[in-house]
Amino acid sequence: MLRISALFTGNAELAALSVQAEKLTLSQQKWNAIVPAALKPYTQAGSITHKRLTVYADNGAVAAKIKIMLPSLILWLQKQGLEVTSIRVEVQVKSTHNKPAKPPRTLSPAAAASLEKLAAELHGSALGDAIARLSSRR
Repeated sequence: MLRISALFTGNAELAALSVQAEKLTLSQQKWNAIVPAALKPYTQAGSITHKRLTVYADNGAVAAKIKIMLPSLILWLQKQGLEVTSIRVEVQVKSTHNKPAKPPRTLSPAAAASLEKLAAELHGSALGDAIARLSSRR
């Protein structure tokens, strides 16, 4: 079985893509090393062209915070060994966000008993049926 690197050496286009991917990985690693932890999940480093690093932010607030910090971020990147003289910040909104699952709501036994009693009193009405369904959430 051939190694993946052997496939890249035989094809010039794949070799160029491999070099580009390595550069992107390096810039992302250097960016993650200097960016504040609160901003790290909302930013992504892009390519470096003409000594300009492109950084993608999830929203305008994150982009504004990065722009405020630009001088210190550039110095930190230079200390990390990247030849960067400017940073371009672009807002790139994600189409979907991973929202945490809401825990199911439950009723205490006393609340469920009170609702069951009320549902029995209102038996046969739409409100009584709705309260009966609600009381079954334990």
